[in-house]
Amino acid sequence: MISLHRLKQSLTHALRGVRVVFVAEQSFRLQVIAAIAVVAAGFYFQVTSNEFVILMLLIGAILSLEMINSIFERIVDSFKPRIHPIVKDIKDIMAGAVLVASVAAVAIGVTIFDSYILALVSG
Repeated sequence: MISLHRLKQSLTHALRGVRVVFVAEQSFRLQVIAAIAVVAAGFYFQVTSNEFVILMLLIGAILSLEMINSIFERIVDSFKPRIHPIVKDIKDIMAGAVLVASVAAVAIGVTIFDSYILALVSG
């Protein structure tokens, strides 16, 4: 049986986690702003439902990956904060993973929006 009380508690904890990352991580805040801009552009240009789904999946992936990056940073900092060279490697690799995914998302976004923007510019 589903307990509504437990469900509410789980949701409360999850939203607190999002708030913690939003407050603590500048990159996450910038990515949220970019996500809002992408969603607004999607509505403005009236992208197809398939394109909108792709955009939403990319937004979810990037924001989730940034949260995972924050988790890794906190974990490795709790063991040996900035002392061991492996800690630096782990943090850099996670940041690189976010960068790779973000560049791919931008490339896909440009591919989706280019025809809409060209149509707007060409009148």
